[in-house]
Order: sequence, then C-alpha cells, then structure tokens
Amino acid sequence: MKFFIDTANLAQIKEAQDLGVLDGVTTNPSLMAKEGISGEENVLNHYKAICEIVDGDVSAEVISTDFEGMVREGEALAALDEKIVVKIPMVKDGVKALKYFSDKGIKTNCTLIFSAGQALLAAKAGATYVSPFIGRLDDISTDGLGLIESIRVIFDNYGFDTEILAASVRHPMHIIECAQIGADVMTGPLSAIEALLKHPLTDIGLAKFLADHAKANS
Repeated sequence: MKFFIDTANLAQIKEAQDLGVLDGVTTNPSLMAKEGISGEENVLNHYKAICEIVDGDVSAEVISTDFEGMVREGEALAALDEKIVVKIPMVKDGVKALKYFSDKGIKTNCTLIFSAGQALLAAKAGATYVSPFIGRLDDISTDGLGLIESIRVIFDNYGFDTEILAASVRHPMHIIECAQIGADVMTGPLSAIEALLKHPLTDIGLAKFLADHAKANS
C-alpha cells in the first residue's frame, strides 16, 4: 500500500519523505489556508515546492465546480510538474472533467467520494485515483471501511485500473484495516503514520536491552 501524507506543511512533508516511506502528497484549499498560503500565485508556487520534496504524486485540487473552470484550473496545475495529479470533486461536471483529463493523459484524483456508485462513475470516467473519505463517514456513524471493501470488490470484478485512495484517515488502525481490505493508497496526517512505529512492548524491550548493556559495560 502506498503512503501519502495529507498536508500542505513543507516541514511535515520533508519529515515523512526522510522517513523513507512516503509515496505522495494530497492537499486541498483548506490545508493551504491552514499554512497561511493564499493567492493564486502563492498557491501554485507552494505546489512547486511540494513537488521538489517528494518523488511521487502530488494531488492539487481545483476550486471551480463547473466543467470549463475545472479544465482551465486543472490544465494550469498539471503544467506545473509531471507529479501533479488534478483533484476533481465528485459532481456531474467533475465526472466530465475526469473523462477530459483522462483522454489528455493527465492524472486525476476524484475527491469527496462517499458511495460505491460515485467511485464506479469516477472509475468509468478514467480517474487515476478515487478518494473515499472514511473518517468523515465514521463521524456520522457510517461504516467507512465497509465502503473501501465495496469499492475493492467492484474494481476487482471489472479490472478497473483506478486506485483506491483511502482519505480522511485518522489513526493507525485505519491504516492497518485499509491495508487488510486492499486499499491501494492511504492518505493521512504524519501523526497517524508515525503512530505505526509505536508499541509498548518495543519500548519495554529496548529499555531492558539498554539497561542490560549498561550493566554489562559498567
């Protein structure tokens, strides 16, 4: 499973890259605003800065919700770097834009997926990735992981090349469960990725090893 980090924070992206497990980045206007990035030129330059850090795909989201606007913004984003994946919302004109970009050989990520039917439409239109938001579904007492499982079955049934990008990942068990189900990618905060490192028995074992080593060499 690929590991993407969901942030616009350059320091966190670099830290994840240095860890050696990062495969890509997902961002959105909210994450950009959180980092104090505003204005079209500043946003585009920030995407370029992200692409300079990572080796893999960088999802960059359009703001428009109409076909012409999404095409215009998406082409400008794709021109920034070959790593850019144009992030398109799951709306009717968004599906049309997915098909347009697919025909042009431009990678896309269909975001705000909350049903298997939406994922199926996006895959039919040629999306590179679909992003079901499992955490947000959990927030309303709906089975987010069950959605990943349903999409996996459908995509496997028909041999879709579209990758399932589990989004809105909140904690390490989300990551483990998505891996068990067969999600192709997960995207989440650095804290969720680093939490996979931790286990109390590892801490206890390491402390004992170091104490025994110190005793033997005292």
